Amino acid sequence: MIRPVRLAAALAAVTIAATACGTTEVDEPAAADQTPTSQTCADDTTKTSTDPVSMTDGVGRKVELAKPAQRVAVLEWQQTEDLLTLCLNPVAVADPEGYGTYVKAEKLPSSVVNAGERGEPDLDALYATKPDLIVVEAFKADDELITKLEKRGVPVLATVGADASGQIANMKEVFSMIAQATGRTDRADVVLRQFDGHLAEAKQKVAAANVPGKDFLFFDGWIEGGNVVVRPYGKGALFTELGEQLGLTPAWTDKINAAYGSGGVDPAYGLAQTDIEGLTAVGNAMLFYSDDETPDSYVKELTKSPIWTALPAVKEGRAYAFPAGVWGAGGPLSNEQAIDAYVKILTKE
Repeated sequence: MIRPVRLAAALAAVTIAATACGTTEVDEPAAADQTPTSQTCADDTTKTSTDPVSMTDGVGRKVELAKPAQRVAVLEWQQTEDLLTLCLNPVAVADPEGYGTYVKAEKLPSSVVNAGERGEPDLDALYATKPDLIVVEAFKADDELITKLEKRGVPVLATVGADASGQIANMKEVFSMIAQATGRTDRADVVLRQFDGHLAEAKQKVAAANVPGKDFLFFDGWIEGGNVVVRPYGKGALFTELGEQLGLTPAWTDKINAAYGSGGVDPAYGLAQTDIEGLTAVGNAMLFYSDDETPDSYVKELTKSPIWTALPAVKEGRAYAFPAGVWGAGGPLSNEQAIDAYVKILTKE
């Protein structure tokens, strides 16, 4: 699922910056552990460039590096996953514990430093790792966090983590951007070709299964004030777009609304918000939902509701939980996991 704290920050288009507490004297850091934690990196033979880097990031800023970045700190989970898939271990990551809970596509090495919270980094811990690049998620060039980080003199690469006009294309762009900054474009080309092939094969499997009834809704949720908040993935959401690629038809028909919270879906993530009763709006559609199987999972309360149990999809056995740890805003490997989850359900593998 996409955790609520991330969505709130994105919709405001402002990342809340942490207040630095002075400077900390530290020893020179040891060399970053580059033992691959990704299974896909074990046999990687792609070349890494050593040429200078000159590029424009996701919010239009110019980024210049004398050589590709090697000691990279990352303040969002999609980009953390991307770096690992590119066979480069980060020196620091925002909320590594949360990453380990919600993102199973790539495993973090034990040596990674905790850089604080996503959107509220611990600047002392971050800079103590001596990064040569900091990767952030932002939606505008004058983001407060970018401004604060740039004052320390370390290059910042800003990536746009979501775009409801084309989530798969944006996912690929973010991945390729990080590859360019780290000199790993050859590796990125291999991964993205594999993703395209994975999706093409999945389309064939679903088409061959001749699935009856193509209307669907994916959703996640959380508990707020003792009540279940349901977050439907509308037109423009990443998992909705994946479902459409597989031949399904979105059942949540709200339009994109920049004033998210007053109805409609938001323009970045394509997500809406409702309660359990709101799920009745999709009629007979198949239901797919996130269940991270954490102690505070909303699913425990959801399944107790008589409204839930009366929904056609639930009564007819067409409501399906995705496997835990399939991150709803991830990179190529998380997206392959989501594709696999859809295919397994739809084809009854």
